[in-house]
Amino acid sequence: MGQAEDEAANQEDIEWMRLIASDDEIAFRKLVEKYQRVVIGTIGKMTNFSADSEDLAQEVFVRIWKSSKKYKPTAKFTTYLFTITRNLVFNYTRKKSRKKEHSLEEQEEDWHQQLSDSAPSNQPDQSLAQAELKTIVDDAIAKLPEKQRLAVVLRRYEKMPYEEIASVLEISVPAVKSQLFRARTTLRDLLEPYLED
Repeated sequence: MGQAEDEAANQEDIEWMRLIASDDEIAFRKLVEKYQRVVIGTIGKMTNFSADSEDLAQEVFVRIWKSSKKYKPTAKFTTYLFTITRNLVFNYTRKKSRKKEHSLEEQEEDWHQQLSDSAPSNQPDQSLAQAELKTIVDDAIAKLPEKQRLAVVLRRYEKMPYEEIASVLEISVPAVKSQLFRARTTLRDLLEPYLED
């Protein structure tokens, strides 16, 4: 998407938010239809495709509806959307990790078990190998700290510029680049056994 198209899309989102603020359900439906897949995909990648992904995505849009009267277009609409998504996902993952409280040994056992379960077999079926590799990559991304994980998801899957990721994460652009560098290093270490095969 070029800069002019990007700006036009943002203006459309801002106009929809203005209409939603006056309880326009059609504008809200259009906004949901436009961003639903992106939000569900981002949440899925952040929560390792938890069964709660769709509920969390629904909550994102509920919050957009509820906050529409206070919405001020000070940044791109997508920055606003992904900031709400970030807050919900970070709260969710923190609650989950408090509930789980695995010991380090259990986590390592789980990790080794997952890897041996999903290690690519010597099957000629290319699509099966691709699906297994995707699962391995998703599992590795899920092991990253939350800020690194969201930076990777927004950069790699949403093709978001560093400046917008910085706004969503409320950190500087150099900090975003640092988060991505650390994430890539960790992912390379986690995926090394598969890259050698």
